[in-house]
Amino acid sequence: MPTPNNQNPLPYYNAYGPWLRKKFDGQKVYKVIADAGFTCPNRDGTKGYGGCTYCNVDSFTPTLTRSLDTIPQQLLASMARARGRFGAEKFIVYFQPNTNTYAPVEQLQSLYDDALATCPDDTVGLAVGTRPDCLNPAKIALLESYTDHLDVDLELGMESIHEDTLRKINRGCSHAELVRLLDSLSDSPLHLCVHVILGFPWESRDQMLAYADEINRHSAIGFIKLHHLHIVKGSILGAQYQKNPFPVFDLDRYTDFLADFLPRLRPDIVVQRLFGVADKELLIAPDWNLPKAAVQNHLDRELTARSVIQGSQCHR
Repeated sequence: MPTPNNQNPLPYYNAYGPWLRKKFDGQKVYKVIADAGFTCPNRDGTKGYGGCTYCNVDSFTPTLTRSLDTIPQQLLASMARARGRFGAEKFIVYFQPNTNTYAPVEQLQSLYDDALATCPDDTVGLAVGTRPDCLNPAKIALLESYTDHLDVDLELGMESIHEDTLRKINRGCSHAELVRLLDSLSDSPLHLCVHVILGFPWESRDQMLAYADEINRHSAIGFIKLHHLHIVKGSILGAQYQKNPFPVFDLDRYTDFLADFLPRLRPDIVVQRLFGVADKELLIAPDWNLPKAAVQNHLDRELTARSVIQGSQCHR
């Protein structure tokens, strides 16, 4: 493991950006979001109504994507923006909003194929966000069929490892279902990423730290997204918070938590995100009143100063 010094920043976690640069020979690779208009089984009545209590889909879907009707339009506009603003060279098509395997496999193949055909020469990957209960062998086989020429990320909503929390947030899907799926994908060529939410007010610090231990024991998990709990307008939790506010992470407390969490996390796991970002017009709390880059800089500075290193306290 590297050690801190005064000249160079400490590479304190296994970050996604450097992983992408190494994977794709130094090229700048960016994700571009496709919104296919999916819903979720706990929104349409299959398992429930209202969705997960924390969720307002608009809070994490870019305005540019929401404003365009077709997937090719969305992708071409986002690619042009990423090229002009960030110097992007290659792209990962990311089906993000709602549950992106919640349709018959034939419909999914048509959607994925159309998206990947939008700019094939510059597309190097496909990422699909979904729920563990909305996958079956045929859908998994479809996703795996793209791995002969693309990197394919399957992003699974873990959210919490605690069944009581999953019931409270109206998840409609158990942690046991996720575990069974992970076990079945142990030899899959898919890149498995889990999304977790940190800061549910009824979970103790120890309960949240236990997420790392649970993630570590599943060798199939290669990537993780960390997201501090956002309270957003249009969500059930947002209405509850406005009626009876409860504690949420401020930036300093979240930094303190990451300083304990990252050392427990397996060092080979690639961290795609350390914190979440919500649409400012929809955000109720916590409002850190800083742009995304400033939050990242704060975390880099503080965690480096504390000599935090991912995996340094991981005992498997």
